[in-house]
Amino acid sequence: MTALPLAGIRVVDASAVVMGPYASQWLADFGAEVIKIEPPQGDSTRHTGPSLEDGMSAIFLGVNRSKKSVVIDLKHPEGQVTLQKLIATSDVFMHSMRPQKLGAVGLDPQRLREAHPKLVYAGLHGFNENGPYGGKPAYDDIIQGMSGNAALMAQQTGVARYFPTIAADKTSGLVAAMAIMAALLQRSSTGHGAVVEIPMFETMVAFNLVEHCYGEHFDPPLSAPGYPRVLADWRRPYRTADGHVCMMPYTDAHWERFFKAVDALDLASDVRFRGIAARTQHIEALYEITGRFVTAQSTAYWLALCERLEIPAARMNQLVDLKDDPHLQATGFFSRVEDSAMGTLRFPGVPVLFDGVRPPVATPPRLGADTESVLQDAGISRQRIADLIASGAVARSAQG
Repeated sequence: MTALPLAGIRVVDASAVVMGPYASQWLADFGAEVIKIEPPQGDSTRHTGPSLEDGMSAIFLGVNRSKKSVVIDLKHPEGQVTLQKLIATSDVFMHSMRPQKLGAVGLDPQRLREAHPKLVYAGLHGFNENGPYGGKPAYDDIIQGMSGNAALMAQQTGVARYFPTIAADKTSGLVAAMAIMAALLQRSSTGHGAVVEIPMFETMVAFNLVEHCYGEHFDPPLSAPGYPRVLADWRRPYRTADGHVCMMPYTDAHWERFFKAVDALDLASDVRFRGIAARTQHIEALYEITGRFVTAQSTAYWLALCERLEIPAARMNQLVDLKDDPHLQATGFFSRVEDSAMGTLRFPGVPVLFDGVRPPVATPPRLGADTESVLQDAGISRQRIADLIASGAVARSAQG
């Protein structure tokens, strides 16, 4: 395989939990060397979920593959100096610390940019620093509630609840990875780095309002916010006679074929359902009527019919089904990694192919597994590293 696009880029990542580590995992997947900076106790996700080894729990495995781990105590003055030496060797420094805490540990963005003009400095925050929420703590649940996710669920189902996925962290992490790569691209032409701020709140509001801004795009508004089709309570897998099917007639032709197949030609001419604008306005009724037809036949019946009618449809997978999905199996999506202590580990693979090849993945690092080697690469002598370990400023893996 030829070199990956970010080969040769070094990222020093002092973020924790999910948003930042998910962002830097994408950078690692695309070939960057990602050095994960951890406190002596490690990232909290090292202890979240099932595990075969202390400090290597499931959530940590999910967002930290293909990285290196260096333990630095930023409360220790020598730890702060050591991190500065690593940053001096890097292309990207990223963190998820609250802005008001940065000066105390020597990580003020302007000072670092002045010292390292080519550095891409990425701050992954809860909120833009210039607003009244700037500096407030934020986790996924908080941002989901503030950005409208919970209200969208209440509008659709009658119950205010969060999306059952870490939506704000992962969405913001994707945007952070994209923004960092954009800043690196800009640097390649200007020679200058940048300070990049990625606030979770604004990122998730932007994500939700892609479709849900709706009538509020206009002044005065043409409707309340919220895209009716995706808010319809009947927008769900249809119950069949023996299970569920995910079926989506969408175009005029799709609906005409469907109504003909279920012997309901009168619905094809119903003014409520003629054209996408009318269907959008009456989507709840349309989906409810469709659901009554679907429940009369088996899942296999609808899958076969939709294939014949060229209507998009699929079976509903449970999460446990995904590892055996024939498409994912055929495309080699899942990666298996052999670990000397934990045995075989399965990872969802990198979804992106470069020249037809899926990038490899490597086991996430043990806490402090790379402290000594990374510090040596940064020009710190063995004796100095030993002194730093003895002082508690840095630490190495207990297995090392």
